[in-house]
Amino acid sequence: MKISYNWLKELVDVDLPPRDLAAKLTMAGLAVDAVEEHGDDYALEFDLTSNRPDCLSHLGIAREAAAVSGKTLETPKTKISEAKAKSSDVTSVEILNPDLCPRYSARVIKGVKIGPSPDWLVKRLETMGQRSVNNVADITNYVMLEMGQPLHSFDLHQLRGERIIVRAAKSGEKITTLDGEERELTSEMLVIADAERPVALAGIKGGEDSGITEATTDVLLEAAYFAPAQVRATSKALGLSTEASYRFERGTDPEIVAAASDRASALITEIAGGEVLSGLVDVYPQRAERDWIRFRRARYELLTGLQIELGEAERILRSLGFTVEADVESDSLRAVAPSWRIDVSIEEDLIEEVARIAGYGNLKNTLPGSASAGAYLPGEDGRRAARQTLVTLGYSEAVSFSFVNGETDEMLSEVGDSSHLALLNPIDETRAHMRVTLLGGLIEALERNFNHGRRDVRLFEIGKCFLLLDEEDERPDETERLAIVATGARNENDWQATGAPNDGRVDFYDVKGSIESVAEALGLPALEFEPDQTIGFLHPGRVAEIRLRDEVIGIIGQLHPRVAARYKFKQPVFVAELNLGLMLLADRAEVRYHPLPKFPTVVRDIALLINTAIPFDDVELAINALKIPELVGIKLFDLYAGKELPQGKHSIALSLRYRAADRTLTDEEVNAAHERVVKTLTQQFGAEVR
Repeated sequence: MKISYNWLKELVDVDLPPRDLAAKLTMAGLAVDAVEEHGDDYALEFDLTSNRPDCLSHLGIAREAAAVSGKTLETPKTKISEAKAKSSDVTSVEILNPDLCPRYSARVIKGVKIGPSPDWLVKRLETMGQRSVNNVADITNYVMLEMGQPLHSFDLHQLRGERIIVRAAKSGEKITTLDGEERELTSEMLVIADAERPVALAGIKGGEDSGITEATTDVLLEAAYFAPAQVRATSKALGLSTEASYRFERGTDPEIVAAASDRASALITEIAGGEVLSGLVDVYPQRAERDWIRFRRARYELLTGLQIELGEAERILRSLGFTVEADVESDSLRAVAPSWRIDVSIEEDLIEEVARIAGYGNLKNTLPGSASAGAYLPGEDGRRAARQTLVTLGYSEAVSFSFVNGETDEMLSEVGDSSHLALLNPIDETRAHMRVTLLGGLIEALERNFNHGRRDVRLFEIGKCFLLLDEEDERPDETERLAIVATGARNENDWQATGAPNDGRVDFYDVKGSIESVAEALGLPALEFEPDQTIGFLHPGRVAEIRLRDEVIGIIGQLHPRVAARYKFKQPVFVAELNLGLMLLADRAEVRYHPLPKFPTVVRDIALLINTAIPFDDVELAINALKIPELVGIKLFDLYAGKELPQGKHSIALSLRYRAADRTLTDEEVNAAHERVVKTLTQQFGAEVR
């Protein structure tokens, strides 16, 4: 929003230079992003929050400038010379949807001459970034920029029946707007119609057939108030945003309608000639009433930590247009917010108004007091433990968008398209769904790292995923998940590993170990990993389900070459995704204290020729099933496969550790236990001792 400094000075006689005024207004809560010189004028560019539509005009900013500078506001002077003929004899207004259009006014100006605008008007509009159209259109834009009330002018004789009906559009009804575009309407949209057809989109844009042309002599001037939500919905549905809709959808002042109409009518007769018919056709079924709001000085001091005299608070509120009554005995006052301040309704709003004008710079940086101790949210200890573990292992945390491309998300999950939650009004058409997996965002982050030349990447993310389990459900199922992606060198600082073909690269077991470390940090029992060939986006033979107490909680594996090719990945990428919510709720493993061993450990190694189809997990389970109390450790330390071995066989080497808690084991005891292990493996798996 741009404001002309010279124009502003016509409304309030500020003696501050443009940049000083900009700094003053910024400290009062109205951020000025830039001050640009335009000839002998300056344009102040404001970045306004959506709750301050009253400042979308020079009059609104002038009120604020008067309050911060202590000057007096001068409202625009309007003097109309009306003809004897009445506007109500020429036209009429009917509102069929008063909830969507609480107020609509029309004034008739006859005998105007359409032509170019005077230089001062053209120059002022150009400073605001607007082009000149014709004198009548320029005046309606000028008054909108001055007073904040959008206006629209119709050619009176192009209105069939020369009357206005504010109504809902009929489904399938069409209108060609002033930009030449034909638009199809729905019954949820509000239009300004004549006796037969729509002639304007309420609060957004006029129609081509009823617009002002060089042949226009009689003008019907519209000034109205439209429900913000209605204007916003229609604007978004049609993809049509204008200066008028920008103001209406944030909330204009319903009480300024008549004053803005008078102001524009006076300027039209001054610049374009003609005469204003007497009386304003003003349909205003129900005037809105505002309640009194209490302001307690003690409450102000409690919330802000600032001291203020009651009289000063009263002065500040009056300077902003509030009606104020003081109650000295109770050290408080009460105020009614002006019609243009739709953002003020409670005591805290009044406190904010006084504090920002008194000066935010006076606020001290202090922590709020509390009589109670803080506490983490449920599961936060587990989340922090998971984060700390992964960071320690060399991972970096990523945060990605919850809005995703549904096609990509479906490719990286086992969820069908019907379970994706589509957004009704996406801010980006390429991200029109809520995510069902975290992997999409992590792989996009990995792709950006590759594009910037970084080949060794480890990322993780903790976040919510959204799944529509039943189409009849009003809300999706929200699941907290943990996802991991890793690729490149196992240790990027190890120069000896850079030339190694496989030994120095991250593989399936690195990611598996990371997941096991997270589970251990959460105090969970050992996870189980079972091969699974049904996950389409992961490499066959390099993928597994992750189970916790027989419940599937996630997947792990290498990206399928087909998926990797789509992203142009030229090195193996390993991923994992877990249901963190289930892990945080799971029962923790029992922790028991064991003293350090007092007796020595005996280590026996064994090399076996075994079928390649038999996973080591089965071998380990078979050994543990023997429940040998002296067997305290099993470790796989070598795997060999060569041409000299029989087809379908490979050699594994195990290190078995034996120890007793109350004595030193004898060779006979160790040999007996070891023979049981060998016998079990040879009989159960057909293994051969090498």
